[in-house]
Amino acid sequence: MFDSLDKVRADAQARLERAARDRRSPMHTPVIATGDADARVMVLRAFDPWTLRFHTDARAPKVGVIEADPRVGVLFYDKAEKVQIRVQGQARIERDSAVAQAAWEAGNNFARRCYLGDGPGTVAQTASSGLPPQFEGPEPSDEELIPAREHFAVLLVELTRLDWFHLAHDGHCRAQFDLAQGTARWVTP
Repeated sequence: MFDSLDKVRADAQARLERAARDRRSPMHTPVIATGDADARVMVLRAFDPWTLRFHTDARAPKVGVIEADPRVGVLFYDKAEKVQIRVQGQARIERDSAVAQAAWEAGNNFARRCYLGDGPGTVAQTASSGLPPQFEGPEPSDEELIPAREHFAVLLVELTRLDWFHLAHDGHCRAQFDLAQGTARWVTP
């Protein structure tokens, strides 16, 4: 099945495309690591070869980290099919761009309400979502969401490297792609 680098590249692209559009895809929520060696799970919102799009709160500590050091790593894993995809790339935060506005408009009010709350990492006296009490559960109106927009941002990751790894009983298989240079090679697992 994976006997050529072109097939592996096509497989990786197809998996990332599916991950962005199918919330049941095992690769829909990859782990993202920033230059400060911090990692977190995020939802992949879009994939346009070879750029990943995520949504974030502009107040999140990772925003400052990315702005200071745009290098990121992203780890995708499909346990059932035993395929791991690791990518590296250059990230950027979009707040007021057309991309950010389009992403904001494409969301629903229930999802957008997250940006009404306290910023990520705010210390609380008890377990808390950080949301104002009136939005704990209910969906806010368009008017109530106006202040939330300033906290919404898009994280774009332009991929430069991709490492594809398939676990198999008859022998593991691994390939690496330098997306910036357009080169590919087989490597031992």
